[in-house]
Amino acid sequence: MRIGVDVGGTNTDAVLMDGRRVKAIHKAPTSRNVNDGIVAAISNVLDICQAAPEDMQSVMVGTTHFTNAFIERKHLQEVGVLRLALPATRGVPPMVDWPDDISAVIGKHHYLVEGGYEFDGRLISKLDEKAIASAAKDMRAEGIRSVAISGVFSPVNSAMEERAGEIVGNELPDVPITLSSRIGRIGLLERENAAIMNASLADLSARFITSFRRALLGLNISAPFYVSQNDGTLMSAEFAEKYPVLTFASGPTNSIRGAAYLSGLKNALVVDIGGTTTDIGMLVNGFPRESAAAADIGGVRTNFRMPDILALGLGGGSLVSQNGKTRVGPQSVGYRLVEDAYVFGGTQLTATDVAVAAGFADIGNRSAVADLSEAFIEETANVIHRMVEEGVDRLKTSAEPLPLILVGGGSILVRKSIAGTTECIVPEHAEVANAIGASIAQVGGETDKVYSYEQITREEALDSAKTDAINRAMAAGANEKTVEIIDFEEIPLAYMPGNAVRVRAKAAGEMRVC
Repeated sequence: MRIGVDVGGTNTDAVLMDGRRVKAIHKAPTSRNVNDGIVAAISNVLDICQAAPEDMQSVMVGTTHFTNAFIERKHLQEVGVLRLALPATRGVPPMVDWPDDISAVIGKHHYLVEGGYEFDGRLISKLDEKAIASAAKDMRAEGIRSVAISGVFSPVNSAMEERAGEIVGNELPDVPITLSSRIGRIGLLERENAAIMNASLADLSARFITSFRRALLGLNISAPFYVSQNDGTLMSAEFAEKYPVLTFASGPTNSIRGAAYLSGLKNALVVDIGGTTTDIGMLVNGFPRESAAAADIGGVRTNFRMPDILALGLGGGSLVSQNGKTRVGPQSVGYRLVEDAYVFGGTQLTATDVAVAAGFADIGNRSAVADLSEAFIEETANVIHRMVEEGVDRLKTSAEPLPLILVGGGSILVRKSIAGTTECIVPEHAEVANAIGASIAQVGGETDKVYSYEQITREEALDSAKTDAINRAMAAGANEKTVEIIDFEEIPLAYMPGNAVRVRAKAAGEMRVC
């Protein structure tokens, strides 16, 4: 048996799975102390089934902890940024377009040294190891406790980043080092940004992973635990501690994967309605469709993989107002829904109150919304459905209708047909689809490189990319006997010489159980 947990800004959900069967579920408002809520959630599903902790084979957790920390500029640390690029890129320093408030937190400890490659692996300049050692000594004197290293076209050849990491590690032996080639894709600035973001979360990730591991031991659960990535796969706790940035947007991803499992569909629209927001995504071959655009996170552009998600300010806790025109959200009572909503004895009119009044759900005290007029209820329900319809229309890439899967605790808000869809499906256990998505996820790895077919044959290049993706999946905790390529892309780069081609490969497999 295994446990899946998803910690959101509003709710903490947990599910106990026996094989592919849901045995018990838990849903409760997220506690102020996140770990206390996680422990309570796991304890609850164990108690429901009278399951023994020693029978648990694995625990999977999805969390917005790191995303929220970066967006809110909390619990971040200063980062030493080392770029291997001179004489190239001198005119565009690191963090050049970062918001001032977060730059002030991360600091301006930037070091540019000679190094880097062309797209086909040729040297821009030889790596200046003395300059790297000097930069590392300066970081030590400045008290830097986390380092990000990036190089031009390092995804093509990571040797310089790895050597720079060794030199920095000799000077700063206990400092976590993030290499951009392990996180981002082709494109220096966005990849460097992702590495800096990751490095700024190093201390927080270490504390979170350690705390969660202790919490499991306190529950007498000795099984390994995994953390959800934002591509619908898992990574080991040790890997997640090194690369917390890969958890960004993992919540909606878990919901999409959970929706696929609960509905049995592999291609559909997924609408995940929580307490504060609605996330709309596309399910393609059982996994979330990836965004082709650079992701903006807290005002910082990055290029690591992200699901194609449209977020709306609509949730079960969304406030409903009528000042000449009915308005739903984006303001929300969030996790205070069970205290502030009319049907729970509160004084705030929420979307959940309207759903109860409309007969969409039977929760709380329905008599508390008995005074709402039928016209107002109908109008507000129509506003909610129009918001979802507009979101669906924006995310679709063709006019062809698709099935729509509704999940999340706020799925009670939608009970009418949605234009542009063939049907609306609300599967059993839809309210904890995110935790289920975490529990069934595989372990994955990805590579994104540029090859010159004048220097290497196509077959060699494709084999190299696939092997690299498989190795990364195994490094993240996948069982080597089950790993396979689940996504592959080959894009000719007409604007580059040497018959250049960009190759991206993603591999996934069942988790390795020790």
